[in-house]
Amino acid sequence: MEKIEKRVSSLPLHEVQVQTLRANINRIHSLFHTIAVLCLFYYRLSHLIHAESVPTWPWILLFSSEFILGFIWFLTQAFRWRPVSRAAFQDRIDPNTTDLPGVDVFVCTADPTKEPTLEVMNTVLSSMSLDYPPEKLSVYLSDDGGSSLTLFGIKEAGVFARSWIPFCRNYGIKTRCPEAYFTGTFSDDERIHRSDLFKADEEQIKAKYKHFKDSVEKASENAATSQDRAPQIEIICGNDGTSDLPRLVYVSRERRPTYPHRFKAGALNALLRVSGIISNAPYILVLDCDMYCNDPTSAKQAMCFHMDPKISPSLAFVQFPQIFYNVSKNDIYDGQARSAYKTKWQGMDGLRGPVLSGTGFYLKRKALYGTPKQEDVYITEPKSCFGPSTKFIKSLHQDYEGDDDKDSSTNSSLLQEARFLASCAFEKNTQWGDRIGFSYQCLLESTFTGYLLHCKGWTSVYCFPSKPCFLGCTTINMKDALVQALKWCSGLFQVGISKYSPLTYGMSRMSALQSMCYAYFTMQPLFALALIIYGVIPQLYLVKGIPLYPKVSDPWFAVFAIVYVSALCQHLAEVLTSGGTLLTWWNEQRIWMIKSVTANFFGCLDVIMKWIGVTKASFRLTNKVIDTEHQKKYEKGVFDFEGATTFMIPLIILVILNLGCFLLGARRVLIDKSYEEMFGQVFLSFIILVLSYPILEGIVTRKKGGI
Repeated sequence: MEKIEKRVSSLPLHEVQVQTLRANINRIHSLFHTIAVLCLFYYRLSHLIHAESVPTWPWILLFSSEFILGFIWFLTQAFRWRPVSRAAFQDRIDPNTTDLPGVDVFVCTADPTKEPTLEVMNTVLSSMSLDYPPEKLSVYLSDDGGSSLTLFGIKEAGVFARSWIPFCRNYGIKTRCPEAYFTGTFSDDERIHRSDLFKADEEQIKAKYKHFKDSVEKASENAATSQDRAPQIEIICGNDGTSDLPRLVYVSRERRPTYPHRFKAGALNALLRVSGIISNAPYILVLDCDMYCNDPTSAKQAMCFHMDPKISPSLAFVQFPQIFYNVSKNDIYDGQARSAYKTKWQGMDGLRGPVLSGTGFYLKRKALYGTPKQEDVYITEPKSCFGPSTKFIKSLHQDYEGDDDKDSSTNSSLLQEARFLASCAFEKNTQWGDRIGFSYQCLLESTFTGYLLHCKGWTSVYCFPSKPCFLGCTTINMKDALVQALKWCSGLFQVGISKYSPLTYGMSRMSALQSMCYAYFTMQPLFALALIIYGVIPQLYLVKGIPLYPKVSDPWFAVFAIVYVSALCQHLAEVLTSGGTLLTWWNEQRIWMIKSVTANFFGCLDVIMKWIGVTKASFRLTNKVIDTEHQKKYEKGVFDFEGATTFMIPLIILVILNLGCFLLGARRVLIDKSYEEMFGQVFLSFIILVLSYPILEGIVTRKKGGI
C-alpha cells in the first residue's frame, strides 16, 4: 500500500475549499427558521391544550404533519452546515510514473430489452478507452440476464476496440464513447482543424463502427434472457502483451430458482471475486450500463485523492456526480437531480464525505473487506468469511496482482476457478453480503454499502469537475420517473425503520451531522403522510367553514407565513446559486409534491407490506430505451402519464378533492364573508391546484399520455 500511496509530484494533487460565506448564511437562516418553526409548534400545542373551540383530531393531524415537515427540514440542515468544493490536478501526475495503481471497471447489465445492448457496449468501450496505462486497466461486464445477445455484443465490441482505442490515443480524442463521438453532439472542437490523414482514419473508424452497430442491432431482434443457467466467464481481450489494450472480461454468474438472486449487489460481489483472481486491482470503478465515460481522465482525477497519503488510509471512495445528456431545458421530472448533486453531496463532503451513488465512483477494494484501521480483520478466518477458494484468499494479500493469462493451460484453470467463484453455492456459510462486499440488507446496495462504510470509519470525497466525467440517460416520462423514485423510497425507508436506522445505529458510529444526512434519506418517504394530511384535512374543514389557521390579522398568522416563505426562499436561493432558474425552482416544487404523494406513498406501503410478509423484495429495472414520442413530449415540457395511472391514483383523488373543496369552500367564504378566518385554507387549496395543473390537464384531455 505504501507503493500505491507514494506521491508522484511535489505539488499537491488536489485541494479543498470550504464555502465559508455560504455556510454562514445557511447557519443564520437555519437559526431564524428554527425559531419560527418552534413558535408554530407552540401555537399548535398551546391551543390544543387551552382552547376549547379547537377541533381536536384535525388539530392533532395538522400538528403531526407540521412536525414531520419540520423534523425532515431540520435533518436537511446537516447538508448546509459545511459545504466544500474540491479540485483535482491530474496534470501534476508524472506521465512516466509506474506508481499508478490498477483499476478494475465493473459494468452491470440485466436485461437487453430494457438496457439496449448497443448502449451497454458504448459504456464498455468508453471504459476501455480511459486515459490510463492499459496494463493496469481491466473492464468486467456482468450480464445478469445471461443473454447470448450481450455475449455477442461484447465480442464485437472487443473487435472494434482494437481499432477504436489506438485511434483515440493517436489523435488525443477526448470523447471516447463511439456513439457520442460520431453523432457529433459531443465531438471535439479541434477535429475541424485535423489533417487529411486524421480525416481518412476517422472515415475508416466510422465505417467500422457502423458495421459494429449494424451487427449488434440486427442481433438485438432475437434478444432473450435465461433465469436458470450455469456460470459463464470469458476473457474477450487478454492483457497478454501482444496488444496494447486493457483486459475485457464477460461474466455471467450462475442463476438458479432455488438460490436467492441478490440482484445488483450479488452481481457486484461476483465481480469482486472473479476480478480478484484475474487482475485484483486495488481500486474499482462501478458504472451503470447507460453511464459512459465522458472524460478519459476520470481515473487519474480519482487517483489524485487516493494517492494522497494524508487522506488515503481512511478514504474508501471518490464519488463523481451523475450528469445526464438528455436533460431538457424544461426538466419537468427533475431528472438532473440538482438538489442532490449540486447541494447535498457538497454538504456531505464537508463532513465525512458523500453517499455512494450507485455509479461513477472509484472504490478502494479493501474497504469492502474491513475497517480503515483493521482492513484484514476478517482474514484471520478467511474461509468462513470469504469462502473456500484458496486462489481468492490469496488475492486478499496486498502483493497479489492477479494471474497472467498468457498460457492457455493457466487460462483454463483460471476460468474454472472463476466459474466456481461465480456459482450460487459459493456464498453459502460465508460473510458475503453481510460483513464482506456489497450489502444484501437493502435493494439500494451501493447507498446502503456506502452508509455502512461511513459507519465503519471510512471517509469519501466528492469530485465535481467542470467537464462531466460520466454522462448517462435520465427518465423522460412519468412512469419511469415514479418507478425509479419508488425503488429509492422503498429501499431507504426500509433502512430507516430497521436496526440500521441512522438515528440509532448511525448516531453511535459516526458524527451527528453525518447521521442526520443519512436520516434525511431514510425519513424522506414520510413526506407522503405529511402532504396527504395537508392536502385533505384543511380542505374538508374549509367546506365546513371551520378555521384551522389563525386569522390574517392575528400575529400568529405571521409565524405560518414566515415558515412557508422562508422555506421557499431557501430553496429558490439554492436553485439560483447552483445555476438554475425560476423555472427550475417551480418544476422542482411541483415534481416534489407529485413524487411525495405517489412514489413516496407507494414506497412506504411497499415496506409495510414486506414487513407483514405480503410481498417479497423485487428489483424494479428502469427502462433505458428512449422512445421518440416520449422524447418529444419531454422536450416540449408536456407531462406524459402513459402507464403511470396506477401510481397517480392517490394524487388524482387529492386533486379532485381539492378542486371540489376549493369551489364549495370559496362559495361559503364569500357568503359568510369569513375572508380573514379562512384565508389560510383557501390559499393552501389554491396552491395545491396550481401545482397540480398538469394532473388536471391530463384528466381533462384523456388523450394518449394523459390520465
